[in-house]
Amino acid sequence: MLVFTHTKSFTQASTQTNGTVKKCIAHERSALLTFRVGLSDPTDRLSSWEGSNCCQWKGVQCSNTTGHVVKLDLQGPDLNCDVQALRGKISSSLIGLQHLQYLDLSCNRFNKEQIPEFLGSLHGLRYLDLSQLSFVGRIPPQLGNLSNLRYLNLDSIWGNTHSTDITWLSRLSSLQHLDMSWVNLSTITNWVSVVNKLPSLVSLDLSLCELSTSPDSLLHSNLTSLESLSISDNNFHKRIAPWFWDLRSLKQLDVSYNQLHGPFPYELGNMTSLVHLDLSVNNLVGMIPSNLKNLCNLEDLNLSGNNINGSITEFFNRLPSCSWNKLKTLFLPNSNLTGSLPAKLEPFRNLTRLYLSSNMLTGPVPLWVGQLTNLAELELSSNNLDGALHKGHLSGLVNLEKLSLSDNSIAIRVNSTWVPLFNLTELELRSCLLGPKFPTTNQISGFLSPKIELMRASAMDLSSNQFSGPIPKLPINLKDFDLSRNNLYGPLPLDFGAPRLGTLFLYDNLISGTIPSSLCKLQLLRFLDLSGNKLTGTLPDCQDHESTTNMTGLNIRNLSLRNNNLSGEFPLFLQYCRQLIFLDLSYNQFFGTLDSWIGNKLPSLAFMRLRHNKFCGIIPKSIGNWKGMALRDEKDDEYDNPMRSGMAININEMMDYKDNFTVVTKGQEQLYTGEIVYMVNLDLSCNNLTGEIPSEICTLVALNNLNLSWNAFSGKIPEKIGDLVQVESLDLSHKLSSEIPTSLSALTYLSHLNLSYNNLSGKIPSGNQLQVLDDQASIYVGNPGLCGPPPTKKCPEMNLTPAAPEDHKDGRDNIFLFLGMSCGFAMGLWSVFCIFLFKTKWRNACFAFYDASYDRVYVWLGCRR
Repeated sequence: MLVFTHTKSFTQASTQTNGTVKKCIAHERSALLTFRVGLSDPTDRLSSWEGSNCCQWKGVQCSNTTGHVVKLDLQGPDLNCDVQALRGKISSSLIGLQHLQYLDLSCNRFNKEQIPEFLGSLHGLRYLDLSQLSFVGRIPPQLGNLSNLRYLNLDSIWGNTHSTDITWLSRLSSLQHLDMSWVNLSTITNWVSVVNKLPSLVSLDLSLCELSTSPDSLLHSNLTSLESLSISDNNFHKRIAPWFWDLRSLKQLDVSYNQLHGPFPYELGNMTSLVHLDLSVNNLVGMIPSNLKNLCNLEDLNLSGNNINGSITEFFNRLPSCSWNKLKTLFLPNSNLTGSLPAKLEPFRNLTRLYLSSNMLTGPVPLWVGQLTNLAELELSSNNLDGALHKGHLSGLVNLEKLSLSDNSIAIRVNSTWVPLFNLTELELRSCLLGPKFPTTNQISGFLSPKIELMRASAMDLSSNQFSGPIPKLPINLKDFDLSRNNLYGPLPLDFGAPRLGTLFLYDNLISGTIPSSLCKLQLLRFLDLSGNKLTGTLPDCQDHESTTNMTGLNIRNLSLRNNNLSGEFPLFLQYCRQLIFLDLSYNQFFGTLDSWIGNKLPSLAFMRLRHNKFCGIIPKSIGNWKGMALRDEKDDEYDNPMRSGMAININEMMDYKDNFTVVTKGQEQLYTGEIVYMVNLDLSCNNLTGEIPSEICTLVALNNLNLSWNAFSGKIPEKIGDLVQVESLDLSHKLSSEIPTSLSALTYLSHLNLSYNNLSGKIPSGNQLQVLDDQASIYVGNPGLCGPPPTKKCPEMNLTPAAPEDHKDGRDNIFLFLGMSCGFAMGLWSVFCIFLFKTKWRNACFAFYDASYDRVYVWLGCRR
């Protein structure tokens, strides 16, 4: 009895004082510790995994009756907290947890690892979440052994997983939730028949799986319990198969971002259980079917990005009146809706979001909009609406948080003493002809607030209006602010900015004065554009500022100060912008040398334009450290092209970058707007830079545009200029010398080349791409030492033996002639001699022929006599 008791205490410890929580089994504790050894835990999330009782460890749950580990929940942080994620390899020691029912490893980073096959041995699992783990490779069919599974999530948004055979799914007969979104299933054709063998399925997500058109027939549907289906972002086209409309239990249906053609399916009206319907961004044409009135449970409707091509009034009339008190979201942007909004309409009392932007709506905004008391987001931008909004449109919108009226002809007319009951977080009034005075603490224009700085708005777009006056004090909660293309004047306030400001666009105004040192306080600022103003002086030096003395620096990614009157040496301010990707200081009065630290402290730089300044000295060799101008190393998982990740993705959707950039490329000034973020550019033209062009510039192999023209360089063009394989426009005109490197012909993407007015010499290299460039003669004009096509000047014949005098030339030729004849005669004679020596029959025949010939000649001569 004592031995049994001791053994039991070793493997399954006694109950704690509360009598409810058991200590874990020893071998299961060992399995967990071995699992932990294979993980990298940068933030010590598993620091509690110590001691003998693993049931008290974070993420571990044991059975109160048996002490076995039944739950392991190590779900990682959200996608924005990647640094806190677990990494490494999933150890096979987890096989020791045979009583495990719940396993969640989602939102961690097991880069370049495959989903372990041994997980199929955990037969007790009912819940398995392996989503967003950066797995690669094939989904193991061994997962089909988990017959007790109720929940399976293999969402591969950060990975690269695939499956060529999903028949193993049909063995999971108890499965209720299946998510395989982002898993490549492009070769799967039987997915419908496989899924149809899961009669308990309630939720199915196969979005972004590259599925093709589903089968047209299904004899019998077992999916009678299916309530949620998402097959968005696939390759479905033409139409939806008939079996699809038998899913009468569906409450949520998402078939968006496919290639569906034809009219809206009439069968939609038979799916009366639908609560959420999304058919957006397809090629569906025409008015919605009239029997859509049957969808009395409908709460969210998204048909954006189709071609309804009909009256907005008719569309509203076909919405289910029985769901007017339930409908919460109408999302209809870019749907080709026409006509005026109806003047009278039974209000959608619970509507929270109404999106009608980018259509062809005309006329005024009706008063019934003001009766949508639950409305939080109203989006009417990019139409042809006119008229005025007044108190009657706005007083009832007590819950309004986002208002977008941009690109219409709507006037806002309210009493300056009126105080709205709503508090906007996003306001878009671009190109609404507002003004002329901008609302300040003492003057009200529109409905912005008695004191604009007291607003809790986080995003405001008031660009392209007629506002004038000084820059107001910004709301404390403001994150994104666009006041570009107005007539604002005066200096920037000394307390310039807001503590949470991330985007500030003030370009194309009349702002003067210097940039205040308060810019150093804006630790969250990522995008700053002050170009096209009248700013003077130097950029602030943040060296002694408390926000930068800890060397954390600023977070600015995009800085544009072009077209001002700024001066001073290359600004030390940039030393604190180590995340900088886009820099434009062109058309100012900056001078001095380019310090070597620009390569070491600005490693992410991918766009740099210093055109039309007064910089001098050499180009520092440290520019070779600019990763942003070099192709990504595929082995480097920590670095992505910053021009595409840092700017094109993370910029706030409301604050689309609409600044017009004139970039000298391909021989002319070209206008760029938002697409400028995709150009990798280095433009140092129109300065007074000297010395040789450093060879390190040839390591910037991601460059699309390189312009070093109109400087005072000496020396030659770098020999490895052909390494810039992505370059499309290359301008090295004015003040270079030596020959043109032959590697230039390797630039297969080149569409513009300018080497004019240098002191180049030698032969012009040839190459397939060089021969098809336009206006070939102008490329090399002003280089008298060049020869070869396309100029008419021919190159002298090189490396040829000097011509001999005429008399020596004739004698030498005669010697060669006689020598050749002698050798030929000797060889012929020797051949005949060998034949006669070894071929007796030939020798006898020849002699007989000679004798007979001799006799005939002798007789003939005798007769003649």
